[in-house]
Formats: sequence, C-alpha cells, structure tokens
Amino acid sequence: MDRWQNRVAVVTGASSGIGSAIVVDLVNAGLIVVGLARRVERVKELQKLVPAGRRDKLIPIQCDVGNEASVKTAFDAIEQQLGGIDILINNAGTLQDGRLVDMPISQVQQTVQTNIMGIVMCTQRAFASMKKRNFDGHVVLINSILGHKLFAPTAGKAPEFNVYPPTKHAVTALTEMYRQEFLGLGTRIKITSVSPGVVDTEIVPDEVRTSASDTMLKAEDISQAVLFTLSTPPHMQVHEITIKPVGELL
Repeated sequence: MDRWQNRVAVVTGASSGIGSAIVVDLVNAGLIVVGLARRVERVKELQKLVPAGRRDKLIPIQCDVGNEASVKTAFDAIEQQLGGIDILINNAGTLQDGRLVDMPISQVQQTVQTNIMGIVMCTQRAFASMKKRNFDGHVVLINSILGHKLFAPTAGKAPEFNVYPPTKHAVTALTEMYRQEFLGLGTRIKITSVSPGVVDTEIVPDEVRTSASDTMLKAEDISQAVLFTLSTPPHMQVHEITIKPVGELL
C-alpha cells in the first residue's frame, strides 16, 4: 500500500456495512478518505474508530449518489479541497422490499438509479480527475454473487430481490466496459469488481439472514479484499474477485 500513502480515496455508501469497514481500513492504511453518504452523521461517528492522530484524514461529505446534482456538489468539493481523486470505491447500493410484478415503480427506479447510475456518475468524475492529472488510479465496484447468478427459488414462494440482481448483473458488465474504455483511452487506471456472498449488513433481508445465519461474511472481510486489490503492483489488475463464506450453499 506504499504507493497510496496520503492519496485520496472516495468511498460511497460510507455510513454503514461494507462502506464503513472500507473507510476505517483505508484511513488506517495511510490514505486520506472521503466518506460519501446520505447519513453523513454516521460517517462522522467513524472518526472514533481510527487513531486520534488520523481522524482528520477522514472527511465526511453528504451525497446521494443517485442524484446528479448531489454527486456534482460532492465531487466539486473534493476537488477543491483535496485536488483530485486517486481511488474510487463504488459501494453505495440499495435493496427495496417487493416483487417486480406489483411493487411501486418508484422503488424500482430508485434501486436502478442508486445501483447503476450512481456508479456511472461517480466514476465519470473520478476518471476525469485521474485522466486530467495523468494518474494511474483504481476504481472498485462492490458487486455481488447475485451479479453473476440468481439463487434457486424456494418452492411455493416468490422471491423479493426484484430488480437488485439485474442491477448487479449490470455492475458485472460495467466492470468489463470500464476496463475496455480505460484501456482504449490510453490510461493504466485499474478496475476491479468485488462480488461477495451474503454479508452481515443491514441490507440483508430477514429471510436470507435467517437461512444463512451460520454462513455470513463480515463487512471487514470484504474490506480486506478491497485492500488486497489495491495493494497489487501496477502491472497486475484483479478484474473480478468472488468471496464466499465457507459452508455457503448458494
């Protein structure tokens, strides 16, 4: 991680779960970390989890990644205060209750806007910053095993993952699209998709938490995988990393 010392990392969805774990680990690894979240007060609380001498290296900024104006305001502030973005961790995501056949369209749109367009909007700003400064940065997309396959259905019951798996399949495609674009535009910016199995976070539906209670990953497990991908040498790119708990049947 030596090459990243005092570099600027932006983490979306930093208020809980995987995002929070990544923020803390990156600050402890010597980076300046901007935690973006709608619930920015939760990001401020994370400062208590890092050494006193590094608390000023965690910068909380309010941002709704699904809102273009909010993304613009946040990234403008980052560039003005810190000069640019060197790492982007696209972690923000949402899962709404309901089924595609009858749930409110507004909730479907919210999931698509956050899980897909949030990545697109934040990555545009981060890439522009890296390209302008001719810096070989790194973009990480927090994906899911649901971005590669669907769970087998339960007999006599309709699932409630609705549009979440399709948005994660889109993340898988975005990863390859970005790899091709970064290369074709003459950069050596890296792109990595991280696809966990079930992680013990507040987004997990109760029915999944009950069935997988003994085989869930921790948010810190995913954070350590992210740090591993960042620590690879400049010539090495981890395109996709899949993480499953031992004993998981999915």
